Amino acid sequence: MRLDLEKRSDRSSLMALLSPIIAVALTLLFGAIVFWLRGVDPLHGLYVYFIQPMTDEWSREKLIVKATPLVLMGAGLALSYKANIWNIGAEGQFVMGALAAGAVPVLFPTWQSPEVMVVMLLAGSLGGLLWAWIPAVLKVKFHANEILTSLMLVYVARLVFDWLVRGIMRDPKGMNFPKSVRFEGWQRLPSWGDVHLGALFALVAALALAFVMYRMLKGFELRTLGLAPRAGRFAGFSADKAVYFCFAVSGAMAGLAGATDVMGVAHQLQTPYEPNYGFVAIIVAFLGRLNPIGSIIAGLLLAITFIGGEAAQATLHIPDKIAKVFQGVLLFFVLACDTLILYRIKLRAKK
Repeated sequence: MRLDLEKRSDRSSLMALLSPIIAVALTLLFGAIVFWLRGVDPLHGLYVYFIQPMTDEWSREKLIVKATPLVLMGAGLALSYKANIWNIGAEGQFVMGALAAGAVPVLFPTWQSPEVMVVMLLAGSLGGLLWAWIPAVLKVKFHANEILTSLMLVYVARLVFDWLVRGIMRDPKGMNFPKSVRFEGWQRLPSWGDVHLGALFALVAALALAFVMYRMLKGFELRTLGLAPRAGRFAGFSADKAVYFCFAVSGAMAGLAGATDVMGVAHQLQTPYEPNYGFVAIIVAFLGRLNPIGSIIAGLLLAITFIGGEAAQATLHIPDKIAKVFQGVLLFFVLACDTLILYRIKLRAKK
């Protein structure tokens, strides 16, 4: 006997809507089992991990701050994945965006005016865009697999960041620590409590990308090329231009996320810099059903895993690495549910 996947004749719209909810429920069940195996009361563990981060104002502000880069990148990746173009290197583009934005106050430390904030945000977006265009060019010109090239460039970006911050971008008055000068005044994003202006950027960007995807010809073009590439070519849509466009948008969103992170949270460049937001943003895109607006809700949900991991470490004495376990399991269940929506499992006898 063997198990086969047989393609369904049609997809259930109801199950497609319920798929993320089922995936979250299965993740909670998995989490309860993990807490039980660790000798922790499952209900108390789930409360500390998923509910406690939303019970006080400080935690809610931290939640929004953590969700900001996830929503920015998740919305950009959703547009790309909808066109069947796989940018897996948002983490590297995030790092290069942070580096490009941070280079402005390093080069012009006394520049204090509203223009410097705008220039830093634009520099961050441009840094992420240019870094994302490398795998785009390799795919179009040399037919290189964009999954591999974009992923490998993540580690190149981290090494470039580390080399520059330890070298020419290091603060000469920083006691030889691998960090840049601190950003001051207009080099920082305005904030209300811990919530900075980047949260508004994330909301506006998600709504704007949703408008592009579902209300503009460009969005129709990308969705057509993603669902039926041959039909898209017959309609005159260029697959190569779609690759450039999607990598540009998702790279710019990742670069902007990096800029808002160093301008609104870190207030300087410091190595090692491995926030891992870019990889989690892939889960955000899929959990949001490849819809930029869905990325807002998914980003908030995934942000809970970061805050909850810290709370579990402090309260339950569980390593904060469990956050990555929950994130990976959530992605697994999302993809598993989506697979079962499109295919049914058949038990066949071997010939």
